[in-house]
Amino acid sequence: MTTIGHEIQNASTMIRETFPVGPLQCNCTIIGDTLSKKAIVIDPGGDPDVILAKLETHGLQAVALIHTHAHLDHFLASGEIKKKTGAPIHLHEEDQFLWDNLEQQCRMFGVPYNPIPDPDFWLKDDQALPCCDGVAMHTPGHTPGSMCFHFEKSGLLIAGDTLFRRSIGRTDLWGGDFKTIEKSIRQRLYILDEETTVVTGHGPNTSIGEELRENSIIRG
Repeated sequence: MTTIGHEIQNASTMIRETFPVGPLQCNCTIIGDTLSKKAIVIDPGGDPDVILAKLETHGLQAVALIHTHAHLDHFLASGEIKKKTGAPIHLHEEDQFLWDNLEQQCRMFGVPYNPIPDPDFWLKDDQALPCCDGVAMHTPGHTPGSMCFHFEKSGLLIAGDTLFRRSIGRTDLWGGDFKTIEKSIRQRLYILDEETTVVTGHGPNTSIGEELRENSIIRG
């Protein structure tokens, strides 16, 4: 079932639901296993009650809160979700400076500031995720610690703000670098199966093959 701005996907025992949250409409994704009932929440960028309700609807228990990067719109609800579920927070260590500067980010974008606890675990490149055979990929450029999450068996990539439909993540914010994001996209993402569905950090899905051919900023 697919609707604008909201998607539910089932593949064998995996369930994925992606939906926009928070003041900047970040795409939050819940990925769960219907057998174990374990789930990870990727980029809980706001609306904690909505995220918790979706977990309950699917009968899933969050076991990890995982972040593609530490711009405010990707983790504003992390503290509340951790408080309600006990799920630990995961982030790449190179984005700690952004996490620590949440108050400054909120002032810049005119968003109310609420403190959020420190990450519990640092994500590593090629680290296995605790659900559905996912693997973390370090893809710096949008931020130094930007990550993508690849679920090869399901043909799925959660790209955060690294790759968008016909575009790429901004490199003019804290720690961004165009040459670095270009290298990440070419060497880590464009080598994936062209049929891989790409869930972007904002806006519609795309695929690796589409971006190889149609992305005017970084073509394959």
